[in-house]
Amino acid sequence: MRRQTVEKWIGLVLILGIGAIHLIAMPDQFDDAAYKGVLFLINGALAAAAATGIWRSQRWGWPLGLGLSAATAAGYVWSRTVGLPGLPVDPNVFEPLGVASVAGELAFVLLAAVVMLKRTASARVTQITRAA
Repeated sequence: MRRQTVEKWIGLVLILGIGAIHLIAMPDQFDDAAYKGVLFLINGALAAAAATGIWRSQRWGWPLGLGLSAATAAGYVWSRTVGLPGLPVDPNVFEPLGVASVAGELAFVLLAAVVMLKRTASARVTQITRAA
């Protein structure tokens, strides 16, 4: 199996897992604050969109997933340190679904960065080759 294919499948599993975790946890979030439930729903939708872009080899798929994953991991840390707007600090730092989600988000950020850097390097090599 080609390396790009392996990266694509790993990326798909990670981003879909992140979205699924947020959709599973979404109903309970509306009890905390309506906007928090909506954010979890948006996370699931954007994860599906990023997965679609990655699957179809669209240039925007990886950056969308990277931005979503980084923002979601930051939101988790924010909610456990200073608290989200209108909500107290969440004491459940090691909540299993939360930890799984953050692990997936950080893994996706690293993978997406590698994929995007390799794509950029490959594009530069192509430009240099064409110019020569």
